Amino acid sequence: MKSLKSNSVQEQVLLSCKSDYFIRGISLVQEVVITAYKSDWIREFEKEKKKISEALSSSAIQIEHIGSTSIAGMPAKPILDIAVSVNHLDEADLFIEPLRTLGYEYVPKLEFPNRRFFRKGECKKGTHHLHIYECSSDEWGNNLLFRNYLRSHPEQAAAYAELKKHLASLYVEDRTTYTLRKAPFIQSIIELAQKE
Repeated sequence: MKSLKSNSVQEQVLLSCKSDYFIRGISLVQEVVITAYKSDWIREFEKEKKKISEALSSSAIQIEHIGSTSIAGMPAKPILDIAVSVNHLDEADLFIEPLRTLGYEYVPKLEFPNRRFFRKGECKKGTHHLHIYECSSDEWGNNLLFRNYLRSHPEQAAAYAELKKHLASLYVEDRTTYTLRKAPFIQSIIELAQKE
């Protein structure tokens, strides 16, 4: 699996933040809300996974819980991140209607050609983010590497939790900078995981 350069992770984060941060040229304040870990997140993922699996039938290869809510004890934004892998990304076009019946809206992110994104809940108040990747992509692999490494290395998970809390206190109304400042740590964990 190819290693992403640190600046490429930061560039991806910046593009994502910019697209979420501006609507028709109007800047929106995005508050950084970090909550204590909730064991309900795992149960909620399992329920959602079952629904998604039934809706997508055999098209989804894997459905994984990713992001901070997938790591026991990790403080997180109260948004469930779910990743679905497929053989070919264009299969995601067939998911729009089945996922809509579950409350997911397709949100085009043209700056991310290797991912399809669906949101459950209102814009800027989503409760679930669903990301679709090709199973052979770096994006899919890196999400799992990051999650699995933090799950099996509690000292690194604790360092990430402290970083998140510290950055959230500094950038209370600036989610873009908060997210950008996490990127070097995330990249360092991916690189450590790739060496194992």
